[in-house]
Amino acid sequence: MSYLLRFHLLTSVMLASAGALGVALIAQYGYQLNPCELCSYQRIPYGSIILFGGLALAFGGWNRAAVGYLFGVIFLVGAALAFYHTGVEQHWWQSATSCGGHQPMPRSLAELKVGLTQSMSKQCDDIDWTLFGFSMSVYNIVASLVLSTACIFSARLKG
Repeated sequence: MSYLLRFHLLTSVMLASAGALGVALIAQYGYQLNPCELCSYQRIPYGSIILFGGLALAFGGWNRAAVGYLFGVIFLVGAALAFYHTGVEQHWWQSATSCGGHQPMPRSLAELKVGLTQSMSKQCDDIDWTLFGFSMSVYNIVASLVLSTACIFSARLKG
């Protein structure tokens, strides 16, 4: 029983992160909802949690409070990325990244041919899917904030 309690936070957030990445990959490959550049960036915090959590489990001797705070900060970064993406989707501001659709004019026939054979990446302000009027980035804000709060709260209890 103490083994389960010891790894509860770590395994829970790793499973939640794997679930979030799984949903994103199912949406991408199962339903052809291709991600834009910002969508892809939002996957990085979840991958980081899985990586750091796996390292903590593999090498042991980790400080649970420090890992909780680290995970909390990573999820806060994820929430900030998702909020930024929501702002781009809602046209509150423009994206600082190229976010697809903005290809330079070809200067030769060869460049034109190459450009025509490549698929254009999705623009970040295109919303392909909503549930109850909210896009995936809004749900990512909520999930990231809930997970961040849980990690920081757990770290405060452990520390």
